[in-house]
Amino acid sequence: MSKPRLLPALCLSLASLCIAPAFGADTSTRVVVQGNTLEDFFTAALDYSPQLRISRERWNIGSSRRQASNGQLLPQINANASLSDNKQQASAVGVTNRYNGERYSVQLSQVLFNWQAFSARGQAYLLEDQAEAEYYAQLAFVMTDVADKYFSVLQSEDAVLSIHSEFDAVSTQLNQIETLYNLQSVQITDLYSAQARLAAVQAEQLNLESELDIAREALRAATGVNVGDLFRLGEQASIPALQGSIESWLERARNGNHQIRAREFAVAAADKLIDQRQGAYMPRVSLIAQQQRSDIGYDNTQQPYRTDTTFIGVDVSIPLFAGGSNRASVNEARSQHRIAENELRQTELDIVERTRTAYLQVKASELRVQAAQRLADSTELSYTAMQRGFELGTVNSVDVLNALRDRFQAERDLQRARYDHIRYNLLLKQEAGILGADDLLEIGTLLSAPQP
Repeated sequence: MSKPRLLPALCLSLASLCIAPAFGADTSTRVVVQGNTLEDFFTAALDYSPQLRISRERWNIGSSRRQASNGQLLPQINANASLSDNKQQASAVGVTNRYNGERYSVQLSQVLFNWQAFSARGQAYLLEDQAEAEYYAQLAFVMTDVADKYFSVLQSEDAVLSIHSEFDAVSTQLNQIETLYNLQSVQITDLYSAQARLAAVQAEQLNLESELDIAREALRAATGVNVGDLFRLGEQASIPALQGSIESWLERARNGNHQIRAREFAVAAADKLIDQRQGAYMPRVSLIAQQQRSDIGYDNTQQPYRTDTTFIGVDVSIPLFAGGSNRASVNEARSQHRIAENELRQTELDIVERTRTAYLQVKASELRVQAAQRLADSTELSYTAMQRGFELGTVNSVDVLNALRDRFQAERDLQRARYDHIRYNLLLKQEAGILGADDLLEIGTLLSAPQP
């Protein structure tokens, strides 16, 4: 019923078809491998994520319930057989008869009018569509979460490489200052400052290495595979600028977000539930056709011959009074409908807020990347100038150490800004309901194999 409304989600499903094994694979026999590319972890997460499997099974349950509701409106055929040993006593004449009896029948019934069954079928279709939308919402979340954890590892690895380089640079600077101090060319305070700075870098190095271990474990926990040498974001990788206004993205989110779609289906299903409960007041009409063969009569009395009886009729049942239970069930259904409407409203408000925030984060991250790049370039020049000035004796060692610190901090800030820009782009597309295979493949093209 709702397949055209879920077409945006099909783009995302293509990603799972392209990069994932069969969904129903048994993870108990799954070989733990080492992941290197973003696609490796996407594939593993699709097969590994318990939440995604739960969503898939809920969708399967919805499909089964839809099939069951359809089956209630199809012809129902029942066969019956009865074999009996009978004893009949006629007290008035003092006669006792013993005889065997056989009765066979086949009955067909077909619903002609049952408003409750009709409404239940419509509700089952809507609940299946709701489960489908929730599955695609969970799929988009899994993809975004894996990408976020993947880039968190890359960011942590870059930060560790940067701090190692800073440690080497500060160590070189300390050796230079120690040489000058032995020559009595600098004061002891310069030596102490360099030693303190080296200790601070060592402490930061331990902190960043710990964050890297945590990030790698988070990626492994989300995908079930060990983290190998990851493909990295190249320095020259260009991230496309965000297109469209904030209002256009909000409109996309209102029309395409899978969570909103799921809540809309829930409201429609709650409306069908009201119809179903109100159907208890309406008559039910069924067509009955029966073929019976028997050699016993009414109350299992003996017949001297076998009879074949064919019956075709219409069964009409009209409810008159149910003690108020029907009215109570209708009131309950109406309350559930109002709850579903408010849940839809709350979901829309949350999605609009998150989409607006994600859009602003993307726009800000574009400017932040540019500013961080300029800052990194300027701190590089500043450090070079300070180092040259120190060699010429025009600046002291503290100035050089500060310039060195600023240079590497700016380098790490630039790395963080680039990764945040990718994360925010994915998050925005997830909230808008347009995250698809093309977006995932585009991210993969930005990454390159690590250098040996």
